[in-house]
Amino acid sequence: MLAPSIAFVDLETTGANPAVDRITEIAIVKVSDGKLDYEWSQLVDPGVPIPPLIQSFTGISDAMVRGAPVFSRIADEVRGRLEGCLFVAHNARFDFGFLKNEFKRMGEHWTARVLCTVKLSRALYPQHHRHGLDALIARHDLQCSARHRALGDAQVLWDFVQLVERTHAADVIAQAVLRAMKPASVPPGVPADVLDGLPDAPGVYLFYGAASDNAQARAAATDSAAEVPLYVGKSINIRTRVLTHFNSDHRAGRQMELAQAVRRVECIETAGEFGALLAEARLIKSLRPLHNRMLRAQGELCALRLTPDSLKCALEIVCFADAGLDELPALHGPFKTRRDAQHMLRELAAAYKLCLRRLGLESGKGGKGGACFGVQIKHCEGVCCGRESIEEHDARLAGALAALRLKRWPYAGRIALREHDAERERTEFHVFESWCHLGSAKSQPELHELATARVEPQFDLDTYRILVKQFEQMPSGLSVVELSTAEVGN
Repeated sequence: MLAPSIAFVDLETTGANPAVDRITEIAIVKVSDGKLDYEWSQLVDPGVPIPPLIQSFTGISDAMVRGAPVFSRIADEVRGRLEGCLFVAHNARFDFGFLKNEFKRMGEHWTARVLCTVKLSRALYPQHHRHGLDALIARHDLQCSARHRALGDAQVLWDFVQLVERTHAADVIAQAVLRAMKPASVPPGVPADVLDGLPDAPGVYLFYGAASDNAQARAAATDSAAEVPLYVGKSINIRTRVLTHFNSDHRAGRQMELAQAVRRVECIETAGEFGALLAEARLIKSLRPLHNRMLRAQGELCALRLTPDSLKCALEIVCFADAGLDELPALHGPFKTRRDAQHMLRELAAAYKLCLRRLGLESGKGGKGGACFGVQIKHCEGVCCGRESIEEHDARLAGALAALRLKRWPYAGRIALREHDAERERTEFHVFESWCHLGSAKSQPELHELATARVEPQFDLDTYRILVKQFEQMPSGLSVVELSTAEVGN
C-alpha cells in the first residue's frame, strides 16, 4: 500500500487560482491499511458568486451552496480527517494549494505529504501522452458516479490506486511514488510554496524581482524598492518549464543570474500553445522584462514597396505607421529598421544582379555613360546605363522580392480562431482582423463583444508571423470561426 493512511481528496472551486478563488465542495475518501474507512463530502459556501461557466461545468450553483458552511466552520473537521494521512489528489498542487490558502486566510499554517496521481500515472505509464482524469477513466475502464463532483472524482482515484496495486509489483510502485513525490527546488529568494499554484497546463509565466537587486532593475523602476518584471516565457506546461529555470544544473551564465533574481512567479493559463504565443508577445511588449531579448517593442517597423512607374528608383522604404491595412498586400518585409531593409536589398542585388542605383542604395546619374560600379564588376546587368530596360530589371526585382511579400488577409472580415483543449475542457476565442489581434475571449458573450467592438486594428510583426504559421499548419485544437459582417458592423 502507498501508506498506512491515505486521504483521496478532490475539490470543486470557483476558479483556478488558489490565491483568489474559493472552494465550493470538498470530498475525502479515507483508506487505512488498504481498506476503505469512509467517504465524506461537503458543499462549502465560497462567499463569492460562482461564475456561470464553472456552474455549468460542475453542476454546483449559487443556490446549492447558499446556506452551506463557510470553510472556517469545517476547518477543524477537514484538518482532523487529513491528519496523519498521505494526501492523494489528481493535479494535487491544485487541491493542496486551495486548502493551504484556506487555512492561511485563517492565520494557520497547514501542510501534508502529497502524492499527485497525474505524476504517478506518468511514472507508471510513460508510453501514454494524456494523464488527465478523463484519460485515466477511459484507459483503465474506471467508473465515475459523478464526474466533476468532488466525491465522484475522489472515488475514481481510490479505484485507480487499487488497479495500480493489482497490476504492478510493489518495488515498481515504490520507485514510481519516489519519483512522483520528489520535491522541486526553488531559488533562495522565492517562497518555498511558489510551485504549489503552477499548473501542468499551457500558458505564460512571469518572473518578478526586486529593483534593488541590480543596477539595471533600479534604472527601470522609479522606486528603488519597486518590483520589476524580469522575464516572460511561454510553455505548453507552465510548471515543467518554470522548474527548468530553477534547475540546479544551471550553475553559471544568464540562467543562473535570472533564477537567483526571482522573487515572485505569476502564471496565466491558456487553452493551448497558440494563446500562449499571443500572450507572450503582448506581455513582453507591454512589460519590457529585463531578461527578454526577443519580441521587444518593434520600433519603427518598415517595409519595401515597388514603384514601377518611377524612372529613378524601383522601390521605396515605407513605415507601417504610414500605410493602411488595405495596403499590406503591396508591401514586402516587414523589417524592424530601415537598415535591415537596406541590408536585405544589398543581398538581393548580389544574388540577382540588380542595380544598387536603381534600388536607391547608390547615388549617381544614369545614362549610357553613367554605369554604376556594379556594371564594372559584372554585378549589375546595366539598367543604369541603358544595357537593360527598366521593365526587365524591375521584373527581376519583383521576382526576388516575391518571397518577402506580405500575405493577403484570406477572409472577408474579422475571424476568431477557436482553441480547444478537450482534456481540460477549456476553450478560448482569439479574434483577428487583417492580421491584427483584437483580443481573446473565454465565452460566447465575450466573443460577441470583441466581434462587434469598434477597434482600430494595430499591426504587430510578431502576431503576423505567429498567425501566418498557424494558417500554414493549423494544428489540431485550432479552428476558424468566421464572424459575420452584419455582426461586426452592428
